[in-house]
Amino acid sequence: MSAPRYVIFTAAYNEERFIGRTIRSVIAQTVLPTKWVIVSDGSTDGTDDIVRDYCATHNFIKLLRQDTAERRGILRKAKALALAYEELETVQYEFLGNLDADVSFDTRYCETLLERFQCDPALGISGGLIQEEQAGEFRDRKSNNVRSVAHAAQMVRRECYEGIGGYIPLKYGGEDWFAEVSARMQGWTVKAFADLKIMHHRRTGTADSAMRHAFRQGLMDYSVGSLPAFELLKCARRIPEWPVAIGAAARLTGFWWSYFSKQPRLVSPEFISFLRNEQRERLRLFFNGIPGLTRDLDNC
Repeated sequence: MSAPRYVIFTAAYNEERFIGRTIRSVIAQTVLPTKWVIVSDGSTDGTDDIVRDYCATHNFIKLLRQDTAERRGILRKAKALALAYEELETVQYEFLGNLDADVSFDTRYCETLLERFQCDPALGISGGLIQEEQAGEFRDRKSNNVRSVAHAAQMVRRECYEGIGGYIPLKYGGEDWFAEVSARMQGWTVKAFADLKIMHHRRTGTADSAMRHAFRQGLMDYSVGSLPAFELLKCARRIPEWPVAIGAAARLTGFWWSYFSKQPRLVSPEFISFLRNEQRERLRLFFNGIPGLTRDLDNC
C-alpha cells in the first residue's frame, strides 16, 4: 500500500532555539511531505535564516514571511496559518499536518500516522501524545488524552479539514479544539495514539504568563459554550495539585467573569448544543465511576 500524500504548515515566531530540531525531524521522515510551508510571523531573531538554509537543500520546504502592524497574538498566528494554507491550494495531497516549530519526533512518525488513517476511513483528526521534559527526562504531559489531539502536531484528513472550514480564528484561541468538536459533529473520529510520541522542547513560561494564559482559557471555554457544571468540576478537581491550582483558579475566574458579564458566544447554537451534550455524557460517566474519565475532563 503506497503512502498517501501529505503537506505541513507551520507558524513560527522567534523560534531559532527550536526550529532547527523540528526541521531535522521532518526531513528525516521515512515518508516526506509533498510540501511544507513555514510562515515566519514577524520573527526578529535568526528563525528566517535557519529556515532559508534548509530551503536551499530541500525544495519541498518554503518560507513565507508575515509582517503586519497588528500586535502579535492568537489571531495573528491563525492568520499566519491561513497564509500558509493559501500557498497549498495548488498542491495535490490527502492529509494536512499542522506542526509547531518547537517539537520533534522519530523518523517513522508520519509514516505510521498515515497508515492509521488508511486503516480507518472515519479517522478525521489524529496525532501522537505530547511529552515534556521533567526532572531531566521526557514524560507524558498530564493533560494527554487519546480523545484529544494536541495542536502542536495535528494531522487532518483533507476531506475533514475542508468540511469543517479549516482552523477558524477565534478571539481567545482554541481553534484546534473547535476543529475537533466540529469534526465529531460531522461524524469523524478524533483520536491520538499513545505509541506515537511528540517531544515538546519549549519550557513552560513564567508564572505571570501562565496565569494570563489560564484566564484566557476560561474566556475561551465560555465563548464556545462550555457547560458551567462541567467547567466547575474540571477546574475544581485540579485545585489540590499545586501549582496547577493557580492556573485552574485563573481559568475558572475567566469563565465566571464572562458568564456574569454576559459576554457574547463566538460559535453557533448547534455547536454549543453538541458540545454540551458531549460534556453531559462525560459528567455522567465520571460520576458513575467509569475508569479513565478523570483525564477526559481536562480536554473539553
